[in-house]
Amino acid sequence: MNIEVEVRSLISQEKFNELLEFFKKEANYLGEDYQETYYFDSEQDLRIQRNNNYSKIWLKKGNLHDDQREEIEIKCKKEDFENLEQLFLSLGYKIKIKWFRTRHTFEIGNISIMLDYTKGYGHIIELEILTDEQNKESALKSLKEKIASLKIEITPKETFNEKYNYYKENWQKLIN
Repeated sequence: MNIEVEVRSLISQEKFNELLEFFKKEANYLGEDYQETYYFDSEQDLRIQRNNNYSKIWLKKGNLHDDQREEIEIKCKKEDFENLEQLFLSLGYKIKIKWFRTRHTFEIGNISIMLDYTKGYGHIIELEILTDEQNKESALKSLKEKIASLKIEITPKETFNEKYNYYKENWQKLIN
């Protein structure tokens, strides 16, 4: 089960707060996490992340904002984050973006629901199912039905790409 199938939408702070209260009542609340993620300037989507519990090296295959992507994660001790950063910098990679995010995670059946606030970027809802190659299309259909039941339209990939590109060019100003 290494195919991540997801749908996401940009939402207002008001909708974020409404959904946070709704899911705390209607879903299994897995908790809040603070995440610091660095994207490297590699041919593939290579990242490191430190969160409340651990650090990780993270490679997502495919294109940014694809509905379905294979991902590889290697978890490390939380305190290894600086060493991971130094490893990749020593290998010649440069940090192209830093993200600072607070994430609330919920679960309903096999669906993970994340409500995120990313400093300088905004509020997002993301629904995700981890599955295999054979079941990725049915998983995507299920996620689209679930987000529609919440009366949320999926934000077009073009909009996410525009917002991402703006953040990529301006993140150092946006996070201060």
